[in-house]
Amino acid sequence: MDAIRINTLSKTFGNGRKALQAIDLSIAPGEMVALIGASGSGKSTLLRHMAGLMAGDTQSQGSIEIHGRTVQRNGRIASDIRSVRSGVGFVFQQFNLVGRLPVIINVLAGTLHKVPLWRSLARWFTAEEKARGIEALRRVGIAECWAQRASTLSGGQQQRAAIARAMVQGAKVVLADEPIASLDPESSRKVMDILARVNREDQCTVVVSLHQVNVAVKYCPRTIALHQGKVVYDGPSAGLTPAVLRDLYGAEADDILSLGDHISSLEDKVVPVIPIPHLAWPVPLAQAA
Repeated sequence: MDAIRINTLSKTFGNGRKALQAIDLSIAPGEMVALIGASGSGKSTLLRHMAGLMAGDTQSQGSIEIHGRTVQRNGRIASDIRSVRSGVGFVFQQFNLVGRLPVIINVLAGTLHKVPLWRSLARWFTAEEKARGIEALRRVGIAECWAQRASTLSGGQQQRAAIARAMVQGAKVVLADEPIASLDPESSRKVMDILARVNREDQCTVVVSLHQVNVAVKYCPRTIALHQGKVVYDGPSAGLTPAVLRDLYGAEADDILSLGDHISSLEDKVVPVIPIPHLAWPVPLAQAA
């Protein structure tokens, strides 16, 4: 069974612009796939459709399934979409953390689909859930920041906290929408290293949209290239030579090729594993505002 299956998906915005045109894709469980393309090519729109955050055109009879469960069909979001989304982690470009809340509370938001409403409203979590959140933060290298307000973290740290949230969620599909677009080179490398480890260690399907082909080649065995809402390439990332890209994108290829050189030039490192001492859980933290 495919992790993600998309059939004839199209999306036309109100101004008549065709954002997606008859997209047909299948992504196998455990794949790490890059979506590349210039700005406006349809990358973010496609990811949002995969997550059930947007519906396709009703007349296109398009459909999306994740692990065999319907996300949308014929322009209508599935009635049980919240249940389907529980297995899909979405990493946004702008992190989507609540800045005034502690990092650990933001991470534990990934468990809200599993807890009773009263506990989610009170932000009350069990010892086991708290331990899972701390472990996720340890895996992304920022466990020491667990009690800080999210707003005090750097951009790279906030993005790593967002990935930890998807880990705690137990997502088997992670969709990352240009997760390194606003980060410095070192933070970009760390975030991509973590996504690759999540893919490898958790056997999680990862689809990441990128504006930089060099990053796609470095981290993703397979790349899907979009241009004006159409799939123009779907194959090995290593096959995306400058000549192929210029044939696909024309003058726009120079922008895609020029970005991302900085991350490829960085020395490969492993995100450090930080030993965590016993952490007390202050009573006021669960009610932090």
